[in-house]
Amino acid sequence: MLEKQQNAPMFRALDQNSQLLSLTDYAGEKNIVLYFYPKDDTPGCTIEANQFTQLADEFAKLDTVVIGVSKDTSECHTDFIKKYDLKVQLLADTSGEMCQNYGVWREREKEGVKSMAIFRSTFIIDKDGVLADVIYGVTPEGHAQAVLEKIKNLGKSEEPAPEAE
Repeated sequence: MLEKQQNAPMFRALDQNSQLLSLTDYAGEKNIVLYFYPKDDTPGCTIEANQFTQLADEFAKLDTVVIGVSKDTSECHTDFIKKYDLKVQLLADTSGEMCQNYGVWREREKEGVKSMAIFRSTFIIDKDGVLADVIYGVTPEGHAQAVLEKIKNLGKSEEPAPEAE
């Protein structure tokens, strides 16, 4: 599992428009909220994408881009974006390489059946490519707002203790 203050694993994948997008595209310019979710157009994933979309302008004001990642195809992502008028970029990790590198491809058990699936997780990557926060096991409802609050506090140092008189 990844931890805060590590360099973010490099990524390169096609987005919903079949354009290659990578970590280096934002180096020195933007913070990245990279969130992994199991599948387009499913209940939890739709809640999460819609809530990030509702806050898209707030993230943009903070020099932050929101990028969702699943193993769905670019075409599937395009349909998902159109259906809900989403304002997030979606990467198609069809090979599963990003999921492996970020430690989100995990075994799960549902109704007694074991299978592999994406463990819903979010990574906040600062402008220097360092993991500012790592959140495994995300609950979709309210997550986008919680991430926005963390972005607002990026780069703020701890307040010094008031001097005793």
